[in-house]
Amino acid sequence: MPMMLDRRSVLCGGLSALSLAALNAPALAQATRLRMIWWGSQERADRTNKAIAAFKTAKPDITIAGEFAGWSDYWPRLATQVAGRNAPDIIQMDYRYIFEYARRGALAPLDDYLGKGLTIDDFGKPNIESGRIDGKLFGINLGVNSSVVLYDKAAWEKTGVTPPSMGQTWEEFAENTIAFGKKKPKPGYFATADASGLEPSFENYLRQNNKALFSADGQLGYEPADVAAWFKMWQDIRKSGGCVPADVQALDQQNIESNALTTGKAATAFAHSNQFVGYQALNKSKLSLTAYPRVGKSSPSGHYLKPSMLMSVSATSTNPKGAVDFINFLVAKPEGVDLLGVERGVPASTAMRDQLTTKLDDVSKAMVEYIAAITPEVGPLPINPPQGAGELAFVLTRVSQEVAFGRITPEEGGERMVTEAKRTLARK
Repeated sequence: MPMMLDRRSVLCGGLSALSLAALNAPALAQATRLRMIWWGSQERADRTNKAIAAFKTAKPDITIAGEFAGWSDYWPRLATQVAGRNAPDIIQMDYRYIFEYARRGALAPLDDYLGKGLTIDDFGKPNIESGRIDGKLFGINLGVNSSVVLYDKAAWEKTGVTPPSMGQTWEEFAENTIAFGKKKPKPGYFATADASGLEPSFENYLRQNNKALFSADGQLGYEPADVAAWFKMWQDIRKSGGCVPADVQALDQQNIESNALTTGKAATAFAHSNQFVGYQALNKSKLSLTAYPRVGKSSPSGHYLKPSMLMSVSATSTNPKGAVDFINFLVAKPEGVDLLGVERGVPASTAMRDQLTTKLDDVSKAMVEYIAAITPEVGPLPINPPQGAGELAFVLTRVSQEVAFGRITPEEGGERMVTEAKRTLARK
């Protein structure tokens, strides 16, 4: 995607001036208006805007203007704003991107606020450390999540085919999707969306094979054959009628609204567990959730617990204290935590999680129970991704589409993915 390559050029070219800009900002400026940006669905926007309104009541001297976008549009927009020295004060950040933004001086370190406006002592060390880069705290964990398979249980039951379930292998999953296709309840409807272009799904598959997206020295942790095997598996499912065809999958903008499950084209989707709330809100059928299939019955699950997202403060914010106060309201104050619920993940704070759980509806409780169910078998958090890592998700999506449309073979796709990934990382 050329747009994403342009994003990196803009980011690299503009962030070098940010540290100097931060030094020149008025140290004692008390801005009454803050800007906040996040990605996500309308469900997330509604919850966030309610939290903003509640914070305004508690802190009438601070006004927060919010804006949001879908995942694919979010990163180009943020990169442009940051490079143009027009960054929002409060930035929703992803684990894959925070290292690049922090190391280029775009984010403000928050260590000085610990215990002084930022009360996250009971987050637990792993959840606090997930926001540290090179020893400094640049992000506050908004919640814990993991990858998940979501499915329409009633649709699967209509076919009499076994739905996705804990401990199922990829081979069993593929066979079941094909069986579903032969008994599908309506034309143009398939067992599953195509996950071949989703980086979290590919990462889970790699981890099941004792590999990773990146090695300890910041290089790729996989080979062309690994990508080819992944593409080939999905090609076989696609050709057998188990998953949506290429033209349908290409409409997915990697958000809840455009996913094939939500648009009524598939009975199964691959997502993040915190998205279960948003998916259920947009789907009339009751959805269920389960772990990913495995490459073998005794293989690792591939799952790990990660910060669903983090909240960061721009290095150029003229009121970082006000920004921190709002972040603390979201993660450590009952009112803010209750308004967000678990749509962004299970709260990292023990106290906040305990007080919230008693108020959750069945959908939110199911998400919390899912995290509890997979926790005994989760692996360690991946190593810190190298600079440029965020772009590789878009490369994977593009190459997977070329394979799906039959323009290249899975083997050619594996070679192309690795070649472009190495080229991207080399530009750091």
